[in-house]
Amino acid sequence: MLILAIETSAVASAALVTDHGPPTALPRVRAEFVTEDTRSHAEVLAPGIRQMLDDAGTGPGDLDAVVAGVGPGPFTGLRSGIVTARTLSFVWNRPLHGMMSLDSVAWRVAVDGVHDDAGSDFLVATDARRKEVYWARYRLADGMPELHDGPHVGPAAGLPQLPVYGAGAGLYADVVDAVPGYAMIQPEAGALGELALLRLAAGARPVDTTPLYLRESDAKVPGPRKRATGAGRS
Repeated sequence: MLILAIETSAVASAALVTDHGPPTALPRVRAEFVTEDTRSHAEVLAPGIRQMLDDAGTGPGDLDAVVAGVGPGPFTGLRSGIVTARTLSFVWNRPLHGMMSLDSVAWRVAVDGVHDDAGSDFLVATDARRKEVYWARYRLADGMPELHDGPHVGPAAGLPQLPVYGAGAGLYADVVDAVPGYAMIQPEAGALGELALLRLAAGARPVDTTPLYLRESDAKVPGPRKRATGAGRS
């Protein structure tokens, strides 16, 4: 199986991920595009995907599915990735699946073997701005991350007292148990696609692509203009 994964909850990224190989091998990233410019997701994502496909010698007809990270994340960046994934899925006539973005960091924790306290929980946290983090609670089972609570958004100081992985940990290392070496990693398409392939192969039912904003956008629609009073009229 070959899938295109798109993840924009933090950085704009896309990856071609395949499970072609020995039966016991983990999925691998065949090609990847990543930019850390958080202000131009919409402008760079589609050209980046096109160039990545060209460089890999892959066309839409080679893909089995499109996977989109659904957050949680800021409104504008998250929307850019989901809209791109929905559009490509429709135009290319390929199945579309959603994945919670924090799962990609949890998968990095699992595959790197850094959380070796069997049966214990850990947290994944990313920057939610406003001095808050998006976070979720996980546990490893047979080498796979299982979601046990979340996602949530709130102050870092209010997180459970557990090891924390992800950029949210690095930003608030003074109040959380940030894990060295994993305190600034962001959700990215490569890890998201690897976990998606494993779940699809196991027959898991993916989520839809409804975005997990968790709170309202900072942008507000202006209200109606107030009418001038009659003061000063003759």
